[in-house]
Amino acid sequence: MPDGGLFVLDVKDLKTVFLTRAGEVHAVNRVSFQVRPGELLGVVGESGSGKSVTMMSLIGLLPMPPAEVRGGRALFDGRDLLAMEPEELRQIRGARVGFIFQDPMTSLNPVFTVGFQLMEPLRTHMGMDKRAARRRAAELLELVGISDADRRLDDYPHQFSGGMRQRVMIAMALACDPEVLIADEPTTALDVTIQAQILELVKELRQKLGMAIIWITHDLGVIAGIADRVMVMYAGQVVEEAPVKGLFTNPQHPYTRALLQTVPSVRGKRAEHLRVIPGQPPVLGAEPRACPFAPRCDHALARCRRENPPRIPLGDGHDVACFWDPATGGERDV
Repeated sequence: MPDGGLFVLDVKDLKTVFLTRAGEVHAVNRVSFQVRPGELLGVVGESGSGKSVTMMSLIGLLPMPPAEVRGGRALFDGRDLLAMEPEELRQIRGARVGFIFQDPMTSLNPVFTVGFQLMEPLRTHMGMDKRAARRRAAELLELVGISDADRRLDDYPHQFSGGMRQRVMIAMALACDPEVLIADEPTTALDVTIQAQILELVKELRQKLGMAIIWITHDLGVIAGIADRVMVMYAGQVVEEAPVKGLFTNPQHPYTRALLQTVPSVRGKRAEHLRVIPGQPPVLGAEPRACPFAPRCDHALARCRRENPPRIPLGDGHDVACFWDPATGGERDV
C-alpha cells in the first residue's frame, strides 16, 4: 500500500461474512487499502472475488442480515464509516460518496422521470428548492453529454438508450459533488463503442472535478487506460497492489500474471489462443488459513499450503501476498 500523504479513504482489515442456511460465507477477509484525493484506484478480479462486496460494505449497501461486517475500520474524513448509525451513513452516501451500479435499467426507477430521480438527491442532501434542483439537474445531464437536457428531464428511463441511461447514472452519482465515486463495472452491459465513450467521459469528469474514483471491473484493458493504481482481489482478499504501470510490466503474484495472460491479444497475422485459469475460486466457509490460490497455482510451495501469506512490500507502492518470487523461481526472503 502507498504510504504518506493524505487519504480521502483509509480502509483497514475489513471483514464481511454472509449468513446462509449452509453456514457462513467469508466474502471479505482483512482487506486494507487507501485512496488519495483525485486518484483512480482500479479493483480487479474474477466474479466472486469480493470486489463489489468490499465497496458496498463500506457504505451500508448490503442487506444486513444476511450480510454482517465483522471487523475493520474505514476512515472517511477522519470518521469511521463502519461505526456510523444508518441515518448518519445515509447522509454521506450519495452526498459525499457516489455509487454507479452495473445495470442502469435496474438501478433507475421506471415509474419516475429521470428529472425526478436526479432532483431527489439535490433536494435531500443539498437543500435545494424544486426550481434550483431542476436547473442543476439539467446542468448535470449536459455535463455527461446528454443534449436537450431540460426537455429530457421529463423523459422516463425506457426512453433512453443503454449508454444514455448509464450517463444518467453517472450524473446522479455526481449530483452532490462527491469526494469519492465508486463505479461498479459500469460499462459491462454496454457495447464496445459506448463503453469507450463512457470511459472517455469519466476521464474528462475526473480531470474537471478532481474527485477520487474506485473503479471495479474484471476488464484489465479498461484499467490499463484509466487507473493510477490497481488492487487485485482473489477469494475476498487483496493479493497484489501496485501503480498501474508496475502491475502490467512486473506482475508479482501468479494470479495477477494469469489474469494478464487471459487478456486477448493479436500478434502478427494470427490471433493467439485465449488462455484460461484452470479450476474455480474457493467457496469460503471459513477465513483462509493457507493461500486460497494455491490449488490453482503452478508455483505453489509447501509453505503456501500451510500459511496464508501477508502482504509483502516491494517498494514504489507495490506489494504482494505471495511467498513465491518470480525473479528467482523460489521462495521469497520474508
